[in-house]
Amino acid sequence: MGIDLAVEIGNLKLKTPVLVASGTFGYEDDYVELIKENRLGALVTKTITLKPCQGNSPPRVIETPSGMLNSIGLQNEGVEIFLEKKLPLLSQLQIPIIVSIAGERIEDYGLLAKRLDKVKEISALEINISCPNIESEAECLFAQDFYLTYGVVKAVRESTDKTIIAKLSPNVTDIVSIAQAAFDAGAEALSLVNTFFGMAIDIEKRKSKLGSIYGGLSGPAIKPIALYMVYKVAQAVKLPLIGMGGVVSSQDALEFFMAGATCVAIGTGNFINPRIAREVVKGIEEYLKKNKLTSIKELIGRLGN
Repeated sequence: MGIDLAVEIGNLKLKTPVLVASGTFGYEDDYVELIKENRLGALVTKTITLKPCQGNSPPRVIETPSGMLNSIGLQNEGVEIFLEKKLPLLSQLQIPIIVSIAGERIEDYGLLAKRLDKVKEISALEINISCPNIESEAECLFAQDFYLTYGVVKAVRESTDKTIIAKLSPNVTDIVSIAQAAFDAGAEALSLVNTFFGMAIDIEKRKSKLGSIYGGLSGPAIKPIALYMVYKVAQAVKLPLIGMGGVVSSQDALEFFMAGATCVAIGTGNFINPRIAREVVKGIEEYLKKNKLTSIKELIGRLGN
């Protein structure tokens, strides 16, 4: 009997439970075959906005112990150029395409969702309300406030019939209440967690190593906290969870499944090894076979006391 890695996220049926996180994997012509090799369940695009965004001043990416700091600032070409030039390439992949969207105002999210609603090549929308290195009209990240989270997700839910996934921030006091707000507003799945606020200082120059002073910390350094947050949310909110934060091996992925995640998304690991997703999928299969399990669903949330 074969190993069944299929999972469901809202209306999406994924052949494997491994995705790549938004903004961490290219999808130009040269990457199409590499993406296919990686046996991804779905691809999450780089976050797009209504209008083109230039992003933050360089330096934008630096390595840290067991992690990476980035301050890209959601640089992107805007929704119209994305649909014209990027989406045709993505449609060649024959896997679900999840488009990540962001905005400065709640209304921006609704407008983006409405614009993308009838585009058949797009399978779902990830609502990025948790980028730690952009400025918006809100005085905090949308995902740091119960009411703002509810408002953004509600605006998207009213503008599209597609599956919507709310991407949550770890930079909060109580992630469960934020997750509940997203659920109440109509999210069909949650991604958690996005990066942590962080910075690094050049002591010789006496200045930040990032052009925007601070950015988002990702990589293995954040995995224990990300796992904890996935576990806490899984206990309280009955939605499919996409776990992320330091997944660089099949063991990392298996830990997220046991904590309650339905899928995992690989981010920083892609910069180390562009074929890492394939290795993670293979490792999951080997674990299931070794433990005489036939389906990944037998592991999800199966954490003993």
